Amino acid sequence: MDYRGFVAGVTAYFPVFAEGALLHLGDGHALQGDGEIAGTGLEISMAVKFEVRVLKGGRTRWPRGETPDCIFTVGNARPLDQALQHATTEMLRWLTDGYGMTMQEASQLLGQAVEYDVANVYNPAYSMVCKISKRLLPDVTAI
Repeated sequence: MDYRGFVAGVTAYFPVFAEGALLHLGDGHALQGDGEIAGTGLEISMAVKFEVRVLKGGRTRWPRGETPDCIFTVGNARPLDQALQHATTEMLRWLTDGYGMTMQEASQLLGQAVEYDVANVYNPAYSMVCKISKRLLPDVTAI
């Protein structure tokens, strides 16, 4: 799930599907273009400080990220359109469950203001990112 948007200061949300699941951090990049089309970014070692909190009862099915300016979701699949569908479906879920929008409101918002990033097209499964600006979202505390 190489995505250049997972940087210092991002709050990341990952679904957990198994009790006792483990977390792996790695594959740090000093630089990476969209899609990681050469098969690798500029690989570096990392010194990382992070905090893990378990948020029970969430409906997150795909990775999510939050910056001061936007929220984003990541879908991973092959073919590429399936990865886009996963990312979009997860964003719709976040907007309806977390921000109180109806499905129609969330769909209209995405139809007018969504941004997509191609995160990875090199690995066996592709990664697409669905992103929306926070300035367009209701002022609520969401997960």
